Amino acid sequence: MNELDEIWSQMLETAIAGSEAVGRGDVADYLRLKATNDAIRRRSVTWLFDSMIEIVAEADPEFVRFSVERVEPHNFAFRGANMAGSLLRIRQGVRCLTLEAGWTRTPSDGFMRGGALAHARITHFGIPRENRDLILVRGNEFPEWYEAEKKGTKDVFSSGDLRRHFAVFTGY
Repeated sequence: MNELDEIWSQMLETAIAGSEAVGRGDVADYLRLKATNDAIRRRSVTWLFDSMIEIVAEADPEFVRFSVERVEPHNFAFRGANMAGSLLRIRQGVRCLTLEAGWTRTPSDGFMRGGALAHARITHFGIPRENRDLILVRGNEFPEWYEAEKKGTKDVFSSGDLRRHFAVFTGY
């Protein structure tokens, strides 16, 4: 958790305690739900980034050299809303694979469409047909990533899909 997220969590806890102290249980319940959703979002984005970093780390270091850069905080536009989150950029020569993920944090950021908890984008520099937009939605047991165009299907976006994107990036 970065420093900003930690401060935000502390502010939510303070607001929950204050709401309960003045008898506003409804506000406290809403703030608890917000805190729970934020924790789910953070864990899901962390899984996405950690999985991609693991895939990069498994690549044969004698065969290919990569530079990996993580940017946090990072903002990007997604369907008319501002997503606040993180960016992972993997480079190999002129090739670049970018993974962005985040969610709206403030009312001025806009709102999450389609019941999504978070959004992500995979961008292949120079190969736009391989770019994908992802959404995080509540699953039966756990939150699940889907390609935005395939929401409602059984095609959950998995680490295997990340491996395929990495294979496209490396050209192997």
